[in-house]
This record gives sequence, C-alpha cells and structure tokens, in this order.
Amino acid sequence: MKNELVTRLRALGHDVEDVGTFSPESTDYPDYAAAVAGRVSTGEAERGVLVCSTGVGMSIAANKVQGIRAAMAMSDEEVVLSRTHNNINVLTLGASLTDQESANRWTEIFLREGFDGGRHERRVNKIAALEAKHGSTRP
Repeated sequence: MKNELVTRLRALGHDVEDVGTFSPESTDYPDYAAAVAGRVSTGEAERGVLVCSTGVGMSIAANKVQGIRAAMAMSDEEVVLSRTHNNINVLTLGASLTDQESANRWTEIFLREGFDGGRHERRVNKIAALEAKHGSTRP
C-alpha cells in the first residue's frame, strides 16, 4: 500500500520522502511513526502519511510526538473533518482494513483539505495546551 501511495503521490506532483520500510520483513512501527512525525514536528515536512496493518499503532505512536495531531482514516467524511476541524498533520492508514482505492482517495483528501480555523482553532489550541501541560511522550 505504501509503495503504491508513494508512486501515486509523486505522479500527482507531490514531493514525497519515503522513510521506509523497504523490506517485507516485520519491523517495529513506532520507529517509522517517530521518523515521520519527527519530520512533521520540526517542519521538515508539512504533513505525513503512515501505513501499518491497522493504522492504530501508528496513530498512537505518532501522537506521542510534540505538535502532532494524527488520525486514522476510515471514511471520506472522517478525513475531511479531521483536517478541517482538527487540523491533523499526520494521516494513518490500515493496510489490512483498507483497499488501495480508498487509501489513495483518503490521502488525496488529507493533502487537499485545509483547516477551517474559527471555533476549531480554539479547540486545537486547547489540545496543544494539554500537550504542553501533560507532555505528549507520557504513556
């Protein structure tokens, strides 16, 4: 799924940095979540897309990085609202739960949609304040 997404996004003109994995062997998803979320957190990347079996582990791991708002895709509407209302900057996909066509569409929605701001900005700022107070790296 990841390889097909990379190829498709590059064909659409997106600048894509693929940080792995590059092997079919089992790997530890938190390592890749940290690599992508770290780049987004520091501004090296505007947004990130993560793929694992369910998308859940990647979402949990990415959300431990300061400044990351990751959400798992399950529907078009969920991706739209996650971007427009929650200003997510990392999208996670579950390869065992999602067909390639949906993954492509959800990724394109994620990259296309902007943040609505307004009342949603106030709420996102409250999430950032929680993160600052309690720390995003606590278990």
